Amino acid sequence: MADVPTIPIGDDPAGNSASAGSTPASVRENPETKPSKRLWQRGGGLSSIWRTIADKLESFLEQAQFDRAPWLAVIFACGIMTWFGLKTPWAWAGAIGASLILGGFALAAWRGEVARDHLRNAVIASAIVFAAGISVVWLRSEMVGEEAIDRPVVERVQGYILSREDQPSQDRIRLVLAVRDATTGQSRKIRVNVPLEKVEQARTQYGTVDDASVLTEGAVVRLRVRLMPPASPMLPGAYDFARAAWFKGLSGTGSAMGQVEVLEAAQSDGFIARTQRWLSSHVRDNVGASAGTIAAAFASGDRGAITEGDRDAMRDAGLTHLLAISGLHVSAVIAGTYLLVIKLLALFPALALRMRLPVMAAGMGAVAGIGYTLLTGAQVPTVRACAAAMLVLLALATGREALSLRMVAAAAVFVLMLWPESVVGPSFQMSFAAVLAIVALHSSEPVKAFLAPREESHLVRLGRGTAMLFVTGLVIEIALMPIVLFHFHRAGLYGAVANVLAIPLVTFVSMPLIALGLLFDLAGLGAPFWWLTEKSLNLLLAIAHFTSAQPGAVKLMPQMSGFTIALFVGGGLWLALWSGRARLLGFVPAAIATVLLLLTPIPDVLIGREGRHVGITVTAEDGSRRLLSLRDSRSSYSRDNLLELSSVTTEPIPLVEWEGARCSPEFCTIALERGGRQWSLLLARNREMIEERALAAACERADIVVADRFLPRSCSPRWLKADRRFLQQSGGLALDLENERITQVSASQGEHGWWRAGER
Repeated sequence: MADVPTIPIGDDPAGNSASAGSTPASVRENPETKPSKRLWQRGGGLSSIWRTIADKLESFLEQAQFDRAPWLAVIFACGIMTWFGLKTPWAWAGAIGASLILGGFALAAWRGEVARDHLRNAVIASAIVFAAGISVVWLRSEMVGEEAIDRPVVERVQGYILSREDQPSQDRIRLVLAVRDATTGQSRKIRVNVPLEKVEQARTQYGTVDDASVLTEGAVVRLRVRLMPPASPMLPGAYDFARAAWFKGLSGTGSAMGQVEVLEAAQSDGFIARTQRWLSSHVRDNVGASAGTIAAAFASGDRGAITEGDRDAMRDAGLTHLLAISGLHVSAVIAGTYLLVIKLLALFPALALRMRLPVMAAGMGAVAGIGYTLLTGAQVPTVRACAAAMLVLLALATGREALSLRMVAAAAVFVLMLWPESVVGPSFQMSFAAVLAIVALHSSEPVKAFLAPREESHLVRLGRGTAMLFVTGLVIEIALMPIVLFHFHRAGLYGAVANVLAIPLVTFVSMPLIALGLLFDLAGLGAPFWWLTEKSLNLLLAIAHFTSAQPGAVKLMPQMSGFTIALFVGGGLWLALWSGRARLLGFVPAAIATVLLLLTPIPDVLIGREGRHVGITVTAEDGSRRLLSLRDSRSSYSRDNLLELSSVTTEPIPLVEWEGARCSPEFCTIALERGGRQWSLLLARNREMIEERALAAACERADIVVADRFLPRSCSPRWLKADRRFLQQSGGLALDLENERITQVSASQGEHGWWRAGER
């Protein structure tokens, strides 16, 4: 046996010296047993913990059958919402940079590691998509955002009509005009409400029998208008019209004053807009009363004629989604066209044997869907539904699964690329939540087993379908309720029952009858179908009014926090997008969110953005919660905001009529017992000048002072002085006196273009 050469401990083959305690070369050659590695593993350091976590995540992603497409759509939406949540451009840029750094770290740390495939790809893709979401909405804001006018003005403008919306229920039309700024000469876009009597004057002046031919898209008009800057939220949690106007490019909104002068009629026919208005008018002429306004909404998307009472009943019954042309209506039109075409073509053997009928039917369905979308105004919900329907038709034509999470994800990304701002709106959130709930429910194994074909009578099959319809409606209502409460602070508790009756009625009765009425009107034979349409829609309205009138039909809740709604949405997405037992983990954040929602405190005092409208929640002698209102406002908008955000369903009580309040012509004072102490409120009723020394003395005795004017520095209450100076910076306020917490509108605005502190 040949002698094995030995290497002295002090030297290695390269001639480098080593100490007696050095690790042998055989050990050094194994990278997994390097001293540093062993040190971290032996000591249980951060590296070992991180590797363990990474291994667990990798194993989870592999076992849960991780599908990146739906989750990437969610992360893209999260990037957009992060832009809305962060306050400054530096924060937006920092979030983009941090996400890209995270993706680069994953690429560098796990390069070539097969054992980290799922985790590495997920982190890299998520980082890129998240950064893309922030970038897309930031770019969209810079491209379409329009600076609001500085202050309310009355001016004479000459403008080009960009769009017209008929609102006969409010005796007006709404025009969007492109005008030139009188000072800078730059083009800007404004929205103006024109009373119908002024529309009639313009028609008479121009000498035409059709008002649409003069005040329609493409016409040039001159008129005197009173304009206001788009309003910021009145209270924390209220609707942010300023943000919506920013993304619509509106610099001001208002109403016409005096006569509207038509300088030039529209040069083109405006075929789609003209057809839409003719269709709406034609349907209302054939279907009487309230049913006609609902039928016009289904046929043309025109909801301007629906009365406030019918809108409120549909809302409180959970049926408002039927009035918005979206997935249900587009799906009904496309499905009806698809089935009709494929059945008719199947009657011709020559065609059926030589051509793929599903492809032809899908093509005709696509044409019908696109035409219906254009005819009803091509609003974002309709375009979104049409895009999703096109993917379904493509799947049917190619023989693939028609309804899948990937299809929903593709439709969501399509919409968010074009209108990223829609992700913070209730329409986008509600429609995709409903679709996700339907897909997730029907893709679950118990539901598949329940709906599997079997030998049974028609009656049993009908009962099974009815039960599934009810379960689907219930799941949709549960999925939508947190979103509805977050945006509208109210939810219809009997919506699932109402929808079980209303959705089949609209889908299989009312809409087909409207289509048949229009078709047979070509031969003058549509009257029977219009009569049946009226009866079916009267039944729909009866369901809405009956449901909304039931005791406890509407539940009001205060504004939930962003953390609470994030838990609801995160839990719902986890339930919908994962498969197997892992999806049950989604109930954990949903349960926590439910507890947080029930514990959400109701504001004690609500102060509007200008200090004019103040609401105070008190307990009446019968134990019910009531709202005291500083001013008896004629504005239903102000009243409704105060009622909803204070979770009060009864009409507000004027503060001067409350026995615990003391009022003079200038001020009202009231004491509230909250949090184990008494709070004294001093509220200004008008802008009358009073002696400064007396005001300072009154302020000194008060904890809270509210005024819609500038108060002198000598007015120094013990806790809060919400005068015009303060409210210009903060916006509307919600006060939780028990916890001594102030919530400001400005806290959620930051440096976004639509928020201008100090200029309201």
